[in-house]
Amino acid sequence: MKTVIIVQARMGSTRLPGKMMMSINGRPMVEYVFDRVGLSKLADEVWLATTVSVQDDVLAQWAEKNNIHYFRGSEDDVLDRYYQTAKQAEADIVARVTGDCPLADYEVIDQVIAEYKEGGYDYVSNVHPPTYPDGLDMEVFSFEALEKAWKEAKLPSEREHVTPYIWENPDKFKMKNITAGQDFSAQRWTLDTKEDFELIEKIILECDRINSKCGMAEILEILATHSEWLKINDKYGRNEGYKKSEK
Repeated sequence: MKTVIIVQARMGSTRLPGKMMMSINGRPMVEYVFDRVGLSKLADEVWLATTVSVQDDVLAQWAEKNNIHYFRGSEDDVLDRYYQTAKQAEADIVARVTGDCPLADYEVIDQVIAEYKEGGYDYVSNVHPPTYPDGLDMEVFSFEALEKAWKEAKLPSEREHVTPYIWENPDKFKMKNITAGQDFSAQRWTLDTKEDFELIEKIILECDRINSKCGMAEILEILATHSEWLKINDKYGRNEGYKKSEK
């Protein structure tokens, strides 16, 4: 059973255009994502799923330069892009990470993958409901579940966000949610606005200063020491993009 982490990323973000190539210490955000995701001990491969848009040429070029597997597909039908990437990768188990998670924690990723492998589920996540900080979102599902969604999903929100068809149809899929043990869901570690970037930059620079890879526990300790940092981006809600697409 081949387990593939697929990171979806593009340059055409509405609120923060070009965010995947914004840099901290000379390294682009996309590199931080892949460096952290690549630490997974349970994934066989990591792929980039980007678009055929000219503005995403830079991401394809980055992937080629860094020997990263990648696939380019639809800009708007992200479910199709994701499905085609998984098919190209010959994935049996798909682990979904989005490109706006430069603080992704491989231990959280592996926890969700392990639960999926042990439980006989179609879909396992840590976001229904969320208890992890926004930016550590993780979903793992079978290729068969992805293919079923790809064939049957019709709503724009179901095509734009990959997994809604799965988690909105519990009668069709066996699912489980993992919790953090404590509710950290109000903390926002994702990258979607300039304020998000400001917070992430502070965290990454502090991690570099203390010479740490900074998993979730270490970042929580940093933010406990610098609690004022949490105010930088606290005006933004969770999953605003998905909520807009539902309208």
